[in-house]
Amino acid sequence: MSNAAYTPIVVLFVLAAGFSVFSVAASGFIGPKRYNRAKLDAYECGIEPTPQPLGGGRFPVKYFLTAMLFIVFDIEIIFLYPWAAANAALGVFGFVEMVLFILTVFVAYAYVWRRGGLDWD
Repeated sequence: MSNAAYTPIVVLFVLAAGFSVFSVAASGFIGPKRYNRAKLDAYECGIEPTPQPLGGGRFPVKYFLTAMLFIVFDIEIIFLYPWAAANAALGVFGFVEMVLFILTVFVAYAYVWRRGGLDWD
């Protein structure tokens, strides 16, 4: 394959990079510059910020569990893309393996749901 076949992809990447750099640079010049104390304070999900204790404070384990669940389920879903791309070539064996994989993901999802891992309180 010649280098000319990759020219549209390179042009697309250059355009995307140029647009992103231009957008970030332009926002600094065009955007409003009305600073006040509330705008400069740290934002903590709508809760009034509190001073940190000397030890840096401790995050509840719930934050880490939610992040880990997101990562685990996100990675499991990513495994569906190669299967979808090569579905016809894999035949019945690929279909059976994917059904088992989805069943395993569903069992893990049901377990987390029953244990209250998806409750947002």
